[in-house]
Amino acid sequence: MDIININHFHLFCGSGGGAKGFNQGEARVGQMSARFVCLGGVDVEEAAIKDFNQLAGVKGTMMDLFSRDQYTRFHGQEPPCDWREATPADIRQAAGNKSPHIVFTSAPCKGFSGLLASSKANSDKYVALNELTVRGFWLTLEAWQDNPPEFFIMENVPRIQSRGAYLLDQIQSLLENYGYAVVRTTHDCGELSGLAQSRKRFLMVARHIEKVPPYLHEPQKKPLSSVGRVLDRMLLPGDPVAGPMHTIPNLQWKTWVRLAFIEAGKDWRCLEHFKVSDGVLNDYIILPENYGYSGILGVSKWDEHAAAISARSFPGTGKYSVADPRPTTTRWAGGKYKITKFDQSANTVIAASTTGEGAFAVADPRSGLQRGNGNYNSKHYGVVPWDATVGAITARAKHDNGAWSLADPRPASMPITSQLPNEKEQLLAVIQSLDGTWHRPFTTLELAALQGLVDGEEYLELDGCSHTSWRERIGNLVPPPAAQAIASMMGETLLLAWSGETFVLSATPIWCRDLAIATSIDLPPRL
Repeated sequence: MDIININHFHLFCGSGGGAKGFNQGEARVGQMSARFVCLGGVDVEEAAIKDFNQLAGVKGTMMDLFSRDQYTRFHGQEPPCDWREATPADIRQAAGNKSPHIVFTSAPCKGFSGLLASSKANSDKYVALNELTVRGFWLTLEAWQDNPPEFFIMENVPRIQSRGAYLLDQIQSLLENYGYAVVRTTHDCGELSGLAQSRKRFLMVARHIEKVPPYLHEPQKKPLSSVGRVLDRMLLPGDPVAGPMHTIPNLQWKTWVRLAFIEAGKDWRCLEHFKVSDGVLNDYIILPENYGYSGILGVSKWDEHAAAISARSFPGTGKYSVADPRPTTTRWAGGKYKITKFDQSANTVIAASTTGEGAFAVADPRSGLQRGNGNYNSKHYGVVPWDATVGAITARAKHDNGAWSLADPRPASMPITSQLPNEKEQLLAVIQSLDGTWHRPFTTLELAALQGLVDGEEYLELDGCSHTSWRERIGNLVPPPAAQAIASMMGETLLLAWSGETFVLSATPIWCRDLAIATSIDLPPRL
C-alpha cells in the first residue's frame, strides 16, 4: 500500500476544528491510501491559536491579515508602530514554506450573520471586517501562484450570500483567473457527519481544473443524531474528572423554576398558559424533596410498580394515580367538544356545526402570534428533549438566548434542602419537571460534544478559564466530523487524479458541475 501525503492549510483557522477534522480524513483508491498532514493555520486571536496548537497537533501562527486601510476602519484608529501588513511570503512561512493541496478558509462571519442588525452590518467597521474574505484569498493565491493548491474551500454563514454577494463575486473572479472551477452552495454540517445538531452553512468550493480533472463529488449525507445519544456517552455534569468545562452555571432560582415548567421542545412562550397572581404561580406548587408531603397527587407510570397501599390510598394522600395508556370507551367519547387534528379530516359539516356539537374545533399548529416585541419568537429559554437534535451552536449559546437547555432524564445527585431559596438567589438547583426530567442548561463541554469536538468521556480544556470565551470559540469552529467528511471526499478525488483517472461514478451530486463539464469537452474521447 502506497501512503500519499495530502497537505492542508487553514486560513482564519480559529480553534482548529476544521484542521482536526481534516487530519482525520480517510481516502483510498486502488493501492494508494491518503494521509492528511496539516501544514499550519493563521488566526489573529491568541487564545484561538493556542487551541489550534492543541487540536491540530501543529503550531499555528498568530497573524493580522488586515490591510492598513481595513485595520483603521475596523479599529477606528491607525495601527501601532510595530504593526505591518501581512504578505504572501508570510502565508508561505506559516505553512512551513510547503505547498498545500487543500486550503480551508473560514473568515470572520460577524458582519454577515443575521444576529447583527443591518445598520451595524453596513457600517464601515464591519464592511472592513467582511473584506478580509477577499484579502485572504488574494494573499493565499499569490503565496502559491507557482504551484496552486488543488482545492480551495470557504465556509461561512448562509447570509453571506446576500450581505456579502459582491465579495463572493470578487472571490470567484479571482479563483477563475487562477484556473479554478468554482461553485457556491449550502450544506448542513449535521447531515455531512450525523451530528446531533442541524448546522446550515454556506460553502464555496474551487477545484483547479488543470491539476484535478476528475469531478469533485459531495460527501454522502447521514441522518441527524439525537442529543441524548451524544450526551449519554459523557460523564454526568459536575464530575471533577471531566474538568472545568463540564460544569453547570449557577442561575437565579426563578430561572430554574422557569426552565422546569417549560415543556421539552418548547420555549418561554408556553409559560403564558400558567396562572400567575402577584408573581405567585397558582397552578402548581414546588416543594423540597424531604418536605414531608412527597408523592401527593403522584402518578405512577404504567410500566412501574406502585407505592405501598395504605388504609387511605387516595390521590391526595400519596402516589395513588396511574398514567393509563389504554383508550377509553366511555359515554364521554361521543365527540362533544372534540378537537380535530390538523392533518386529519373533520366530521360531516352540519347545520349546527358549533364547537359543542362535535369535532368542529381544530388543533392549529400555526401560532399566529404576532406581538410587537421582536424577541417573541426567538426561542428564549428553549428546552431541548433528550431524543431531539439542536439547532446550530452559536458563539453566544446560553440558556436565555435560545434553545440551550436540556430535559435530562438521568438522576442527578444533589444535596437536599428543606427550604426553598429566594427567587433571585444564584445557585445550582435540581427541580423535577412535569415530564420527570431535570431541565438544565447545556454545559460548555456538552456544546463541544454536540459540535463533534469531543466524543464520550474524552477530556478537553481549551485555553483560558472563561466559559464565555470558550463558548464563543466552540460556536465559531467548524465541526471536525463535517470537515473530515469533506476532506475524505477531496482526498479520494486527488488520489484519482494522481493515479491518472479522469472520471468516477458516484451516487452523490457533483460539486463544480458546470465548469467541470465544460472542461471535459477538451479531453480525448474514451474508446
